[in-house]
Amino acid sequence: MNYRHAFHAGNFADCMKHALLVSLLGHFLRKPSPFMVLDTHAGLGRYDLTSEEAEKTQEWKTGFGLLEGEGPESPLAPWLDLVKQAGGPRIYPGSPLLTALMLRPQDELLCCEKHPEDKRKLYGLFTRTPNVFVHERDGYEALRALLPPKTAKRGLVLIDPPFEEPGEFNRLTDAVHTIRTRFPTGVIAIWYPIKHRTPVRAFHTALQEAEVPDVLAAALLMRKPVDPDRLNGAGLVVINPPYGFAEQATAQLNRLKTLLHAQDATVTRITAE
Repeated sequence: MNYRHAFHAGNFADCMKHALLVSLLGHFLRKPSPFMVLDTHAGLGRYDLTSEEAEKTQEWKTGFGLLEGEGPESPLAPWLDLVKQAGGPRIYPGSPLLTALMLRPQDELLCCEKHPEDKRKLYGLFTRTPNVFVHERDGYEALRALLPPKTAKRGLVLIDPPFEEPGEFNRLTDAVHTIRTRFPTGVIAIWYPIKHRTPVRAFHTALQEAEVPDVLAAALLMRKPVDPDRLNGAGLVVINPPYGFAEQATAQLNRLKTLLHAQDATVTRITAE
């Protein structure tokens, strides 16, 4: 409950996560049938980069702040266009707002936020958006309560936990089992920090041992992941990725690698289809 994303909004990890999220959602828009998005750790939804929290860390300056001037031909353009729609030049949209901006009337977004103050702000952001629903509840618990979707056969579950407590990767592995049991056709996207390689490798191995099919792992490394006390990179595992997503993600991560002066960017398949 102590984690507040306002200190980190717009950093390199957000750029990576949100660019790929927009690409995933774009695939759902290719068909007229409705889809549902469940955001289990939603946060505030929108962040002021001139706030006291953002100014204290200034993490956005080595992330989103380096992307100004990207043109319409950039693989990052769909995401950056949505950022512009979200507010002023120093307003940064989190995953709930980015998702809401892409919804059609027939689609739904379910947001879970456990922090009471953040939940109130998130609720206020969507009071006039009838197909966005905000819940003050634990995101992992919500998987059983809110899946399978009641109004759509297609959907995305986004899990983006703060990694405040030990055992988060184990909880993620359990969450994948729950989602696949209750919503086997759903796309699952899981963000995680990369500090050193061992926990990430163990997570990937756990997915393999659980025989989870069709898993992609995207990673953006700012430096070698050898310091367990430092955020050295960010990863996104995507289960049941849409056709063509791997190529999109590769182009986006390579562009971020160049603009953010990252050391490496990869998209690898952990398990076969």
